[in-house]
Amino acid sequence: MRGSKIAFVGLALGFYLGSASAHGAGVVSALAVSVVGQAGEGTVKGRLVWGGDTVPASVMLVEKGKAAKDPEVCANDTPIASKELVVDPATKGVSFGFAYILRPKGTNPAAVKALLAKTPKVVVDQKNCEFEPYVLAMHREQTLVFKSSDAASHNVRFTGFNNTGINQTLAPAATFELKNLKAERLPMKLLCDIHPWMKGWIMVFDHPFFATTAADGSFEITGIPAGQQNLVLWQEKVGYATPGAGRGVSVTIKAGATTDLGEIKIDPAKIKK
Repeated sequence: MRGSKIAFVGLALGFYLGSASAHGAGVVSALAVSVVGQAGEGTVKGRLVWGGDTVPASVMLVEKGKAAKDPEVCANDTPIASKELVVDPATKGVSFGFAYILRPKGTNPAAVKALLAKTPKVVVDQKNCEFEPYVLAMHREQTLVFKSSDAASHNVRFTGFNNTGINQTLAPAATFELKNLKAERLPMKLLCDIHPWMKGWIMVFDHPFFATTAADGSFEITGIPAGQQNLVLWQEKVGYATPGAGRGVSVTIKAGATTDLGEIKIDPAKIKK
């Protein structure tokens, strides 16, 4: 059947190429575009979940009113808990993971254009002496904005394989922007040296096929070129949560359809201490 389809396309193109002088080369271009466009795009979704019977307890980093630095600002009203491993007791969903297509086969320029039009800038705030959001996935053409809603000074420090080290002091109510970041193969750890408990993660992509996991562990990536793709799930306490380590798991993306991977479980035995 597949061979018949290829032969048909070849015959059709040959026919129109042969008659281009009579009907114009635009007919050939239109047919070629329609053939290429038959691949289409699809969606993949799933849930990152805790694989153990018992949900791990929350770990407190700074108790309310007991911050070693800037206690009048940090944890003044709300204690600060670790976000390294956050498991929802009701669903066992694991939040703050990165989900993305590894070295995607095919492109989707319209998806990139839509992303940049909707969200030209992505923001990392510093509130209650925490980075918010804790994990941020972004396209390299988006502008990264750091701001501080705290009445205390912070510094923002991170480095990657392709991005030179950033170490920027941020005064209360101040902002600064970073443009033209380069894509990274791993998330970059975000730190504040003034408040050593502060941490977050940023991952920069050169394509739009990425997401972060929600409170119930769910993720959804749309607009992926149809065909075989590799999906990676990364979470800081386990590293690669998908089989195949950094290669990810093979998924079949179907045009106009959603591929549901169901639950992808984190093995408690593989949690980094």
